[in-house]
Amino acid sequence: MGRENKSKQDSGTDSGSFPVEKYENSILEGNCIEMMNRLPAESVDMIFADPPYNLQLQGDLKRPNNSTVDAVDDDWDQFESFAAYDTFTRDWLTAAKRLLKPNGTIWVIGSYHNIFRVGATLQDLGYWMLNDVIWRKTNPMPNFRGRRFTNAHETMIWCSKDKDSKYLFNYEAMKALNEDKQMRSDWTLSLCTGGERLKDNGKKAHPTQKPESLLQRVILSSTKPGDVVLDPFFGTGTTGAVAKKLGRKYIGLEQDRRYIELATERLAKTERLPEDILETTPSKRSEPRIPFGSLVERGFLEAGQTLYDIRRRHSARVRADGTLVSSSFKGSIHQVGAQVQKAPACNGWQFWFVEQKGKLVPIDLYRQQIRAELH
Repeated sequence: MGRENKSKQDSGTDSGSFPVEKYENSILEGNCIEMMNRLPAESVDMIFADPPYNLQLQGDLKRPNNSTVDAVDDDWDQFESFAAYDTFTRDWLTAAKRLLKPNGTIWVIGSYHNIFRVGATLQDLGYWMLNDVIWRKTNPMPNFRGRRFTNAHETMIWCSKDKDSKYLFNYEAMKALNEDKQMRSDWTLSLCTGGERLKDNGKKAHPTQKPESLLQRVILSSTKPGDVVLDPFFGTGTTGAVAKKLGRKYIGLEQDRRYIELATERLAKTERLPEDILETTPSKRSEPRIPFGSLVERGFLEAGQTLYDIRRRHSARVRADGTLVSSSFKGSIHQVGAQVQKAPACNGWQFWFVEQKGKLVPIDLYRQQIRAELH
């Protein structure tokens, strides 16, 4: 499989940067800040980061039956103070910003323990806030002590590199994913459970493994096939698995050898989706502009032909130069549509229909046929 899914360990002997292409679709072993500082500047399209939450747990957490909850108590989540955590956060976010392409974006996920501190640092470093997205868990862990509300959500912050970035947002794809309704910033998804949850000797391999459904939505929303996605806290490889499946390139940074082994095995089993399946619904702005006159030139409509609105209350005739005339008013399909309705504006492509074999056919159907030919 070549370098695919093979972890790479930095020997520390070369102080210069290494080419990003050499490590695409790979896991780099070592300190994430050191690794990021050695990758080429402006080489990554998107970063997804699931950093330590600094949970500040005090003692064991017990269930009502006095059994111990398997909480996050790993060394990588331990910090001496808030100041130490803030320094760590600033260092890795500074390194991350250097890696992002000018129009790249970053997603950072966290809980109430850390996300507000992370958000302040993001703003201090000049990132530009786009959204905070609430991941509402359908099956959260109960609050066993009964002294607080059940912690049923986590927060993701989505930022562009700076306020002038022309960042990518696949609006139409997100709308299609949400039954043709605008995607909101509160996402209801389940925790990582069942067969998706990786096990190591019968136990959870990673205490905070994220569900693939969450990463699929993140990656689909803000990248395109072929883009490079970096995860500086790779863990057991959820970001890499989803990126590979969706035809994106990934780079994982991880310091725990066992996590790397589990992620490598997982990625080897992950298959890329076929090319035709990877196509996402394009933004209307990205589609080629088709002048109405093209329909006349191509023979879809004829000069002198009559157009109607869907209820046949209004009509206009097609002119040879690609304009319409209704009574004494002449203009574009949009101008005439607005005039006959006495409306301030009109989308003529949606307003006008032509009669074909006794039925009204939207003129936009012909525009889509021309676009399909261009593609």
